Amino acid sequence: MLWSGEAPGWPVVLADGPVVLRPYRRSDARAWSHVRRINESWLAKWEPTPYGSWHELNSPATFRAVYADLRRSARRGTAMPFAVCVVDDGRERLAGQLTLGNIVRRAFCSAYAGYWVDSRVAGRGVMPTALALAVDHAFRSGGLHRIEVNIRPENTPSRRVVEKLGFREEAYHPRYLHIDGAWRDHVGYALTSEDVAGEGGLLARWHRLQAAASSS
Repeated sequence: MLWSGEAPGWPVVLADGPVVLRPYRRSDARAWSHVRRINESWLAKWEPTPYGSWHELNSPATFRAVYADLRRSARRGTAMPFAVCVVDDGRERLAGQLTLGNIVRRAFCSAYAGYWVDSRVAGRGVMPTALALAVDHAFRSGGLHRIEVNIRPENTPSRRVVEKLGFREEAYHPRYLHIDGAWRDHVGYALTSEDVAGEGGLLARWHRLQAAASSS
C-alpha cells in the first residue's frame, strides 16, 4: 500500500528508463535490510554515528520504525522519501533511497537532498537519474525553489553525482554533522529552479550530458 497525504506533489511514482522512485511500502522491510546489511563497508563511513551495531540498526524491525518516521514526515509535508528501485529483466528491486527532507515553504521553499545507493549498481547512472527525477518533481509539482545537498569532502562518489548534474558548490561547513564517530566537515551544493528552467529541467540536462559522453 502506498502512502497517502495532503503534501504538495506527494505521494508520487517517478520513472526514467530502469530507474523508479516510489514511496516505501511495509513489504520493503526484508529487501531494505538485505541491501543495507551487505553494503555496510560501502555506506557506514558516510552515515550518522550509530547507536548500536550495523546489523541491528538495519534489521527488518528497524525498517518498520524508519518507515513510520518517514511516513509521518511525508504526511506533514516536511519530506518526500523515495525508495530508489531498478528494473532488470522486468523485475523491480530496491537499490537505494533518496529523501528530500527538512522541507521549508513560504519565503524559502527549500529542501535538503540525501541519498544512498547499493554498491552493486553504482556507476550505472542510477543515482544521478534518481536525483534529477526528484529535483524536477520538487520544482514542478512540489512547490519548491531550491534543493541543497551537503556531502563530506572525502565522499567522492556522492560528490560526483551532484557535480555531474551541475549543482553549484556554494559553501564549506566545518564540523557540520556527527558522522562515523566524529564531527565532520561538509561541502554544500545547491540548485534552484531557475538554474534548469531554460534546459527543460534537470533530467533533460542529464540526458544531454549522457548523450554527449557516449558520442565522444
